[in-house]
Amino acid sequence: MSRTQRNDNFIDKSFTVMADLILKVFPASRKEKVAFAYYRDGMSAQADGEYAEALDNYYEALKLEEDANDRSYILYNIGLIHASNGEHTQALEYYHQAIEENPRLPQAINNIAVIYHYMGEKAEEDNRDQESKEFFDKAAEYWKRAIVLAPNNYIEAQNWLKTTGRSGMDVYF
Repeated sequence: MSRTQRNDNFIDKSFTVMADLILKVFPASRKEKVAFAYYRDGMSAQADGEYAEALDNYYEALKLEEDANDRSYILYNIGLIHASNGEHTQALEYYHQAIEENPRLPQAINNIAVIYHYMGEKAEEDNRDQESKEFFDKAAEYWKRAIVLAPNNYIEAQNWLKTTGRSGMDVYF
């Protein structure tokens, strides 16, 4: 039984019914519909904290999905799971793959910056000053890219860029 058939949450059930109805009338191939079902089940499992199940569904969706934009969101969600598990190297790999598929995905670009900033803080704590500076500089570059795509978002990043003298741009609202 698929995950969406097991949901006992009214909102999840309603979303599933609506998504299934839309998918039936939407002109998509069987392969695209199956990819979407795996993606939807992955999102449901991820929301429930069932990360292994979510990853299994996302990997299956990736095997079938051909649309670059849709693939970028699958890859992004895989990155989210790895990041939440503290697997930063794997998360970075999936976020980079997501922006290769869709360079206009500011949330993936932002999350890359967040990881580099975290790594910079850790290096700073360990008195690895040069490494810390390099991570912070990488974080700044990715945050600038994300802010250009979504200028009204990432306010904390914008403030950090300003206060550290790393902004070098005027895209702030």
